[in-house]
Amino acid sequence: MDPEFKNYSLRITGAISIKETEVIQPLWSNYGKISRYVLDGKEYNSFIVKYIDLRLANEHPRGWKSDLAHNRKVKSYDVESNWYNEWNHLANENCKTPRYIGSFGKQKEKWIVLEDLKIDYPLTKKRVDLEEVKAVLRWLAHFHSTFMNKKPVGLRKNGTYKHIDTRPEQLANLNHDGLKTYANQIDQLLNNCKYKTIIHGDAKLANFCFSKDGSVAAVDFQYVGGGCGMKDVTYFLGSCLSAQDSEKYEAGLLNAYFAELNKAMAIPNEDFKQIEKEWRGLYNLASADFMRFILGWMPTHYKVNDYEMDKVNQVLKELSRAH
Repeated sequence: MDPEFKNYSLRITGAISIKETEVIQPLWSNYGKISRYVLDGKEYNSFIVKYIDLRLANEHPRGWKSDLAHNRKVKSYDVESNWYNEWNHLANENCKTPRYIGSFGKQKEKWIVLEDLKIDYPLTKKRVDLEEVKAVLRWLAHFHSTFMNKKPVGLRKNGTYKHIDTRPEQLANLNHDGLKTYANQIDQLLNNCKYKTIIHGDAKLANFCFSKDGSVAAVDFQYVGGGCGMKDVTYFLGSCLSAQDSEKYEAGLLNAYFAELNKAMAIPNEDFKQIEKEWRGLYNLASADFMRFILGWMPTHYKVNDYEMDKVNQVLKELSRAH
């Protein structure tokens, strides 16, 4: 353990001793690790440390090694640090995030110290039932409500892991003429929406933790930034529903999301209807934007299915008619 970080962590926690007990996972492309530490002493029994070491950057597992990819990753850690320093405290218990304890950095190394969610949210899931899907949509609705109309200062102007400006490699590799032609227009239509919030940006199932009573918390805020809430919703549903389940349940799940958003925002019904109308109209565009990334990244991915491609074709037909 780095002695300077050890001294810092003992100071901010008031503990007598600290020990790394578990490496939870390495960071993507060998940029560091996420670990659990236990303490002997005061306020915290354990905490999580996200250790970022930009000296350790190695080849991407899918071969996307470039200055652009490296700079994108560096930016993502800066964004996450800004999130925890400046924004995280605004999230409430209905959109639970890890409590920020502190951060320490030197040269190309950084440590972000966070609440250990395993205590109250011990479950991560690879598959979820409908009630669990609705629980995550509830989290997203409250998150979007909390940050509605807030400018993403210090975050990404356009949130999402897959934003087109940060993914030129995938766009170049996209073998779909229609999506390639309209990719920038789809992005502009999403970015120019009237009602914007701050979105999580990487709202896949793997980034949500569940309590035993079914409530939800979220982690990983490297791609948080401004945008339409539908970007999070399509990304999340795409991460956990099969084509058959999407076709069967998507409409009802969207209804559940908007009902929760309405409740969370607590604004006059006519005002909310304007938000809902705009965002529902952008849902298929957000789905097409998601598929633009997937098809350029891994065209054999299971999400490339008839149901999703039907939505893409519908969007492209509407856009071509408008010209």
